[in-house]
Amino acid sequence: MLEKWDIYDENRIKTGRTCERGGLGEGEYHLSVHICIFDGRGRMLIQKRSEDKASWAGFWDISAAGAVVAGENSREGARRELYEELGLLRDFTHIRPHFTFNYEDGYGDVYLLTEDEHPTESLTLQASEVTAAKYASREEIFELIDGGEFIPYHKSFVSLLFDTRSRYSSMSRGREGKK
Repeated sequence: MLEKWDIYDENRIKTGRTCERGGLGEGEYHLSVHICIFDGRGRMLIQKRSEDKASWAGFWDISAAGAVVAGENSREGARRELYEELGLLRDFTHIRPHFTFNYEDGYGDVYLLTEDEHPTESLTLQASEVTAAKYASREEIFELIDGGEFIPYHKSFVSLLFDTRSRYSSMSRGREGKK
């Protein structure tokens, strides 16, 4: 059974219609979530996608990600995806996405969480989605990208994830506009 998506317009307003996964028409968009978990040492928990995935099979990726299904909001989708893929249950009720990016057929909300390190052996990986998990530094992720083993995100995007992981801002604080 294919999952159903709510359809959004170009202003990110729900149209009241749904479609089956991948069934978007011209001018229709869907919502996805991307969750990055960082440990106290500044490393990101990354996952290796299953060889059975339709896209990017066998590649390393951020902690968890996926489409928000019909009837869910962004926070509910983030909670579900994180639990489904890694077995981590988190309450996103009062967590806002750090930022949203637009892509060809949708919107991607990005949640950045800093937590105590989770022993990767204690994670419950969804076998149809994830085959391994580990912590990696920015530089290690860059090496995986260069080696063709990580989804080929722009390195500037990966840097943005690391640079903004502990604050809701796109600028450094401290100088308050002084020259």
